[in-house]
Amino acid sequence: MNHTPSPWWRGSRGEWYVVVQVALIVLVFLGPRTLPTLPVWPAPLARISVVAGAVIALAGFVLLLAGLFRLGPNLTPLPYPTANATLIQAGPFRLVRHPMYAGGIALAYGWAFLVCGWLTLAYATVLLLFLEVKANREERWLTDRFPDYPAYQRRVRKLIPFIH
Repeated sequence: MNHTPSPWWRGSRGEWYVVVQVALIVLVFLGPRTLPTLPVWPAPLARISVVAGAVIALAGFVLLLAGLFRLGPNLTPLPYPTANATLIQAGPFRLVRHPMYAGGIALAYGWAFLVCGWLTLAYATVLLLFLEVKANREERWLTDRFPDYPAYQRRVRKLIPFIH
């Protein structure tokens, strides 16, 4: 039987997740940071926020890059695993099952604190919630593909080391 892959716009491998994710990332980094009706961050809080934001953003960036490099040939922009995928459980994947998502979330929150943006904090939260949904879908595909995935899920947290 000849199976033709469905067109990308049908989303059978999670293409729409990627489209929405890119839109949210653009919103986090380029969207309006606040509204005139929202209060300005008080100076002492803003100073702490900038330093904390830089540290959180840097940590997120490092985790994201570590996940990218560790995936190697398994890397795909889509949440659906590639045909020759292997289950990676080493490196940053020992800390969280989705280090690139976790790193992106930390980077988004770090940026929000760095720019002291109320709306940017809201966008980062929407990104967090969206990546939770995307990770859930991805994990169903990973469970179907890899018999060892449920044991890995029990051992390693999803997005936040030691917490979630």
